[in-house]
Amino acid sequence: MNAPIFSTWWVRLGQLAGLTALALLCAFDFRYGIASGMGMLDALRALLQVGLAAATAVIWLPVHRQGSRALPVAALALGVVSLSVTAFFLLLSTRGSYLLGGTWGLAESAGMVAVVFVVTRWGADRLAPWAAVVAALAAAALPLRSGVEPVLVIFGLLQALGAVGAAAVGIYLRVVATGRERAIALVRAEQRAEFARDLHDFIAHHVTGIVVQAQGARFVAEQDPQRVIVALEQIERAGAETMASMRRMVGVLRNPDAPPDAPLAPLAGVADLAPLLEGHNGTTDAPARLSVDGPLDGLPVEVSTSAYRVVMEGLTNARQHAPDARSVAVSVRRTPDWLLVRVADDGATPRTAPTRGHGFGLVGLTERVRALGGTVTAGPGVSGGWVLDAAFPLRPAVPR
Repeated sequence: MNAPIFSTWWVRLGQLAGLTALALLCAFDFRYGIASGMGMLDALRALLQVGLAAATAVIWLPVHRQGSRALPVAALALGVVSLSVTAFFLLLSTRGSYLLGGTWGLAESAGMVAVVFVVTRWGADRLAPWAAVVAALAAAALPLRSGVEPVLVIFGLLQALGAVGAAAVGIYLRVVATGRERAIALVRAEQRAEFARDLHDFIAHHVTGIVVQAQGARFVAEQDPQRVIVALEQIERAGAETMASMRRMVGVLRNPDAPPDAPLAPLAGVADLAPLLEGHNGTTDAPARLSVDGPLDGLPVEVSTSAYRVVMEGLTNARQHAPDARSVAVSVRRTPDWLLVRVADDGATPRTAPTRGHGFGLVGLTERVRALGGTVTAGPGVSGGWVLDAAFPLRPAVPR
């Protein structure tokens, strides 16, 4: 899909802009710091400020994982070093051995505010608040390297407010990301529970058939032994299919705390696609047409029900996100090894999120299909519109 590509480009562009701004500010700090005094301490302070600014880039530039422990530790160490440098030059000025002047480190100030944002956004929960506070104090104290005049104190307060604003933005984005992760986890849990119900129904269906055939074979054993052989073959086939389905779905078993007596419900599969399309055509101006290539009988039940849900998801997306579509094409193709399902509309409205609920519908669908060893892709079609493709393997994997 295109959205992640654009997102990566925006991140790279922001990093390039940040590095450019930091380089320009470092050049200004170094040149102005050297020109202000022409002394060794002025050169040392300029070098320290440029070095600390570069150190902030090492912290805020990389892409960090959520809950990183190394990130707040590095930010805490950098903040302590920055405060120490500020205290050192401020102490020299109070003893009269050094005259403060020049810039206090504009590049370091901007970099420290960025560090506050990165720490509050991605840092570990326990360490991030302390690191953010130290980095914010370092940013607020930086103007004191140029003096203790009221205007410099005001600049320090302004930088402190900037650090607080960066922390607020970082916390907000952290809360949003956490909420989305929880919502995705909830969708996956619901999808697993739905898998468990399907597995319950499937096993109940086949075990019931096995029991009925075994009872019938017992009654006809003396009169027609040949029918017993046929019944045993059917029992063997049904048992093998049940075991194969259980192996494919063993990773998505129901929560053990759920009640074991889930109600039995009829399973909707590819045989029920025609009524599904009829219901869709009665609620939209974009009629859906079904194309079937190959026999659909004898499909594994979990594949058939998942294919039905793929079509249902595609029709729902077309109805909600392609109001200008004139038709929807649904195709189901069976090969010796795969069942291929495609739902394509001809809508002209650009869209990057094809599913309802901020992308959670596709998350649950992907979870279901991948549990069966299949794949799902969704994106713009070659000639426009939106295409949802799913592929289900029909042959179980060879057990290890």
